[in-house]
Amino acid sequence: MIPALLVDPPADGQHRFQRRMRSGDTGKKTTGGILDTMKKKRRYGDSLKEQLLASARDRLHRFILAGGAIRGAIVNGTRMVNEMRENHDLGILETLVLGRAYLGAGLMAGDLKGDDRISIRIECSGPIKGLTVEANAFGEVRGFLDRVPIPIEKPVENFDLSPFFGAGFLSVTRYLQNSKQPFTGRVILKYGNIAQDFAYYYFTSEQIPAAFNLSIKFDRKGAVTGAGGLMLQAMPDADDATAADLEDRLARLPSLGNILSDPGDPQAFIQDHFGTYAPRFLGNHRVEFMCHCNAQGLRNLITLLPIDELKDILEKGPFPLEIRCHFCNTPYRFSETAIRRIYGKRYPHN
Repeated sequence: MIPALLVDPPADGQHRFQRRMRSGDTGKKTTGGILDTMKKKRRYGDSLKEQLLASARDRLHRFILAGGAIRGAIVNGTRMVNEMRENHDLGILETLVLGRAYLGAGLMAGDLKGDDRISIRIECSGPIKGLTVEANAFGEVRGFLDRVPIPIEKPVENFDLSPFFGAGFLSVTRYLQNSKQPFTGRVILKYGNIAQDFAYYYFTSEQIPAAFNLSIKFDRKGAVTGAGGLMLQAMPDADDATAADLEDRLARLPSLGNILSDPGDPQAFIQDHFGTYAPRFLGNHRVEFMCHCNAQGLRNLITLLPIDELKDILEKGPFPLEIRCHFCNTPYRFSETAIRRIYGKRYPHN
């Protein structure tokens, strides 16, 4: 058994630690016994060629409709959702919940620039309990569920997840590099449907009419074969008739997950379904499941532990001590020698 500390960084940048036991020995070790950076358990694609093709397809495309009256983005996140699932060891239900949040976060981050990032937090009374997802201007997305696995009383018969959310709140925090303070908007979890609740957030908190379509396709074996999302936002000069028509079209769209399983072309999809509104594409960028946790940062956090907790770790062991990043589930392991060295530097006279 390997003792583990789970690192849970809240939005304010501080950290909390939890001691718990984990068995097994996963992850590559360096000579110092520490995994240096995030590790993806399994890259999507059975060959290098397939991996490169999947990486090239996972992109977010930004566009405008109706001469700029409507702003939109469409994302293919098939590889991202698959690699997220592997790292977090998720079942179908957990993949559906967290995967939709990843797709939505990627879409919401589409207009960020530089070092901007966005953090999405859902807290709810249902079995899901909550989730946290972050995305940045580079298209990097990471996040976790509060509870894995999600407990269920009977087999899930459809993709209506509202009973699993229950009552709760959705918070969106924007960290903008040119702002002194982050901005947080908070709304009730009105629908228990991530796409609808994201749209409700925009309308209520940012006064922007918006609509989302988030889709994940599973094959008969439960594998994710396609994952994609679409977001439309009405600008102030959009007339009501145009906004209503586009919302109706979005509701009647075929499953993006199905389309991207082929794989389909997101830009062609927009042309096919919104061509009468003269779509104009503004640019695109990659999206990826990525976390920038690292061993040195985790070592610094161990250094901040109270003396009693460090003593308890040294006395009770066993080693190596394992720390897992909540956002990507990468394990970091520290030998007894490493912990004694940290203790000696922090408390040289004890």
